[in-house]
Amino acid sequence: MKQTIRKRFTKVVGVASLGLAATALAVPAQTLNEVMERRGLTQKDLLAAAKTYTPTGGRDEFIVFSSGGQSGQIIVYGVPSMRLLKYISVFTPEPWQGFGFDEESKAILKSGAIDGRELTWGDTHHPAISETDGDLDGEWLFINDKSAPRIGVISLEDFETQQIVVNPILQSEHGGTFVTPNTEYVIEAAQYPGILGRGFAPLSQFNEKFRGAITYWKFNREKGRIEPENSFSLELPPYTQDLTDAGKLVSDGWSFTNSFCAERYVGGIESGRPPFEAGCSQADTDFLHVINWKKAEEVYKAGKFTLINEHPVISMETSIEEGLVYLIAEPKSPHGVDVSPDGKFIVVGGKLDVTASVYSFEKIMAAIDAKDFIDVDPYGLPIISMEKALHVQVPLGLGPLHNQYDSKECVIYTSLYVDSQIVKWDYCEGKVLDKISIHYNVGHLVAMEGESVHPAGKYLISLNKLAIDRFNPVGPLHPQNHQLIDISGDKMELLYDMPIPLGEPHYATAIAASKLKPLVRYRYGTNSRTGGKHEGATRPGSERIERDGTTVNVYMTAIRSHFTPEIVEVNEGDTVNFIITNSERAEDETHGFSVSTYNVNLSLEPGKTATASIVADKAGVFSFYCTEFCSALHLEMEGYLVVKPEGYVEEGAEVSEGATYTEADFNKQVQVNADTQAVIDSVVGYITTRNFKDFPEVVSLVEDAVDQLGFGADAKAKSEAAAAEGDWQNATLWAGQHWQYQVKAADIGLRAKNFLDEVGAVVVE
Repeated sequence: MKQTIRKRFTKVVGVASLGLAATALAVPAQTLNEVMERRGLTQKDLLAAAKTYTPTGGRDEFIVFSSGGQSGQIIVYGVPSMRLLKYISVFTPEPWQGFGFDEESKAILKSGAIDGRELTWGDTHHPAISETDGDLDGEWLFINDKSAPRIGVISLEDFETQQIVVNPILQSEHGGTFVTPNTEYVIEAAQYPGILGRGFAPLSQFNEKFRGAITYWKFNREKGRIEPENSFSLELPPYTQDLTDAGKLVSDGWSFTNSFCAERYVGGIESGRPPFEAGCSQADTDFLHVINWKKAEEVYKAGKFTLINEHPVISMETSIEEGLVYLIAEPKSPHGVDVSPDGKFIVVGGKLDVTASVYSFEKIMAAIDAKDFIDVDPYGLPIISMEKALHVQVPLGLGPLHNQYDSKECVIYTSLYVDSQIVKWDYCEGKVLDKISIHYNVGHLVAMEGESVHPAGKYLISLNKLAIDRFNPVGPLHPQNHQLIDISGDKMELLYDMPIPLGEPHYATAIAASKLKPLVRYRYGTNSRTGGKHEGATRPGSERIERDGTTVNVYMTAIRSHFTPEIVEVNEGDTVNFIITNSERAEDETHGFSVSTYNVNLSLEPGKTATASIVADKAGVFSFYCTEFCSALHLEMEGYLVVKPEGYVEEGAEVSEGATYTEADFNKQVQVNADTQAVIDSVVGYITTRNFKDFPEVVSLVEDAVDQLGFGADAKAKSEAAAAEGDWQNATLWAGQHWQYQVKAADIGLRAKNFLDEVGAVVVE
């Protein structure tokens, strides 16, 4: 005879305890020297591994948000482990998260349509985390799309995209996103010059009619939204604007934007003209734009602008009159302008130069105050002497590109694209301190909080453009290579190569993990795409199917391991909206939802409500199921969409049972339930005699177990009611459902017990 459930559960509890003891007493099968010899490792390799290793269950000190390039997403990983944690969908549908598949996220993607064209991809480049007083605060994340002038807004409460804003005047952009020190504005600069408003003019009128621009998007922190109605742009010359950085502390209120192709060259290789790359790299320098955004805000609020596509644009004439924009020569073909933590210096490198230029904000202000300009550009913007604005120029190597700051005073790191090196140098004294080779052709860098007023130091990541021979070959398209570098000492040390197989990451930002406070479950009935309450949120017991003409709304709940309702009958041609709420409260108990042969997949995290809409355009019986493995009975989490053909008349026959149950079956199941409850009681006794309330993880598990037992009590009541009427079929099945809830509660309880054992919980009175 089989062991009783009680004995089985007791055995599980005992094995779990013995397992912990056995682990503690285990002896390594190999020595470190044996492992080193077998794998051909050195002591240096071992030290690098120890610096990145994060033990099982351990967490990283920093979190990196990297652009995902052509994937249209953001890549999230930990440092120092370099463990990949998540892809955040922004401009591109992603089925695992349901982004672009539920109706709520479809609305967000649709809001990113441009000129009537819905876009299903993006080219993400430069993420920025919201700031308070110049420090990263971990509340919001912004990302741009180079392929189309758009900005995505992501809530770091749940790592979900909640807004996409289209720039109404630009036809392309690259210089986004960068934030002012208190996230008053999100800055987005144009890339390739165009007709503002996306109009037409022949290229023969490039210098006369084509323009660049920079947009200051007003961010409402309380609402967590960019407010286009309170945003403005500045018209700029048709130089190809690039990256931006906002001033800090003493330079707060100003922003600095690179440009290249100051030659304003128009190519045409097909007609015999030299290509763009030749004409855009002839001059020795390009222009750094120095912009007084605080004063520009005042000019905008005073109404001194023109409207282009209903968007306020401050003309160059007004900028000249009001003293908003100044130009300074900068190294040729720059790709990065970076303000020092104290706001006193601005560092720029040029990919076609060998030096980095350190500009003094104090000297720039002195020139502006004295109106000490060497010339004006062809559009009348004043030009400040480069020599008078410089603090120092430092020869670094071939192709200085991007800079990040260390926690050590005056220490900065610069990527050398051509040399495939990182250089560490002192920007105050103008001297090189160290160099390290990377693999290969580094673009951007990210130091831990390296763009803030208080950089954290410790680690630097080289975002390399080429991997070549660093990883196992996977075909002609190679992964990108992010290399982790230890910068805690005087000399840099390369620790780890991380392959990135999703798009070409361009830029990244990193924040202390302790600053991030993401949810582990939603408030019940949350629309994750807005952060607010979903109007279709449904509590257990209030599930229903409502018809309005040919539209059928199914208000459904999902919980381990069933949907309610499970059978949905509609007519051919109906529009069916499945509005589903995950009723779980347990952390990580996500459900999915898909209807066979339909292009539908939902991701339903605990507490979330989302909508799947389909048109039942073909008669048939279609299964739906949970797409996220959620329990031992995951495969049984199923249902049917019955699409009745036009003119079908119901015959009224009942479903025939595949098995029948008797009073003896009912009594047997009741005894199993009683034995299971005894095990649950023993686990509860164990937990409640420990200091479990000191551990939020266990408190959450206990709450979930209580929920499961509550659902079980309802099933038990239905079972007893059926038994009272002699309906042994339903009495047995409802008793079985009661047991399912008990098993889930027991599973949760054992997880809680194991956790308490691992952390060394103590007995309390």
